[in-house]
This record gives sequence, structure tokens and C-alpha cells, in this order.
Amino acid sequence: MVHTWTMRILVVEDYVPVQAAVAKALREEGHAVDVAGDGPEGLAFAVTEPYDVIVLDLMLPGMSGLEVLERMRQDGVQSHVLILTARDTVEDRVRGLDLGADDYLIKPFAVEELLARVRALLRRAYAKKETVLHVGHVRIHTGSHQVEVVGEPIDLTAREYALLEYLALRAGQVVTRTEIWEHLYDEQSNATSNVVDVYVGYLRKKLEGPGLPRLIHTRRGEGYILSEEAP
Repeated sequence: MVHTWTMRILVVEDYVPVQAAVAKALREEGHAVDVAGDGPEGLAFAVTEPYDVIVLDLMLPGMSGLEVLERMRQDGVQSHVLILTARDTVEDRVRGLDLGADDYLIKPFAVEELLARVRALLRRAYAKKETVLHVGHVRIHTGSHQVEVVGEPIDLTAREYALLEYLALRAGQVVTRTEIWEHLYDEQSNATSNVVDVYVGYLRKKLEGPGLPRLIHTRRGEGYILSEEAP
């Protein structure tokens, strides 16, 4: 299976079979996924949680997808939006793009194409074109989820990989514990915020062996920085 950035995604779709299939496919790629079944619920999620991508159906009960999109942009939501629609008209596409949509997918669609479009939006969200990330002596292959330390492959759990990838996408920046937690866990998770510190500890043991420099730096009271040089 092809993989890419591991991020947080909202699926707003009222038809349960499609909602379930899309959410399942995205979770299998390692993403944290929330789902909403109508327009008002989708809008409430979108304006209160930091999603990287929102998959938004146009025909929704309570409020149309275009209304949700318009309200989101008015409220300053910057998440990339992939519109799902059964209406393949130029007018619908133009209106959606003018309201702030980033891409369109016409129903019925292949799940593989939806995943590919989501991957493209995630790359755009983090201004990344390459599929290999380098930080010091660590190389991260986002296509296969393989990680090498000084050229040697190491084993990471799915959660460890997701944490490392997120830190690498923001290499050199302070990433707060809250930001990490919000990007790695969905609304259904029972995980607490201190689990971030636990996984940072796991990563350090695997990335910073004897004779190797520290890569994950703690900024007391703020969060963590992944950097080859001490900040």
C-alpha cells in the first residue's frame, strides 16, 4: 500500500456506507480520522479542530456542503478541502472552487483515487514535493514508512512513525504537545496528553544511540523540536 504524511482528516458524508469506506481506507493509511454525518456537525468539527484535510460531500442534511465550506472560510479555517459530488457540472465546480475548495472528486469514485487526491493535498498543506525527509542522521521514506538511522533501517510502531513524520514535517520548529496530540489522535481516542512524552521517549531511544547526536530537543514549557543542531 502507498503511504504518505500521517495527519488528521475530517470526513463529512451522510451516506453511511461511503462514510465508513472512506474513513476505513484513510485509517488504514495511518491517519487520525473524525467523521460527521450532516452539515452542522461537519461545520462544528471543522471550526473547532485542526484538520489537515477535510473530505466534504455537497449533498448533506441540515446544511449543504457549499454552505459548510463558505462558513468555514468565513471563520478562517485553512484546512485543505476535497469536495465529493454526484453533480458533474461546471457551475458546481466553479462555485465550489470560488468558495475555497481545493479539489473535486465526482461520485462514484474509486477509493484509491480519493486516497491519491488526499495525499496530494497533504503534500500541498506542508509545501512538500519530496517523498524522503532528511534530518541529521535520520532518513524517513514517506512512501514506505521506512526509517533509517545512519543508513541502517530501524523498526518503529505505527504511532512512533506518525510522531516522527509530523516532527520532521515541521523540522526546526517548536511543536507543542497539544499540536502533536491533536494530529495523532481522533475524537474517539482515550489517550491522554502525557502519552506524547512517552512516545518521544521511545523515539529518542531508537534515533539517538551511542555516539549519535540528539535530534529531539525539549523546549521547556513549550514542546519539542526535531533538529540536527541544538536550538
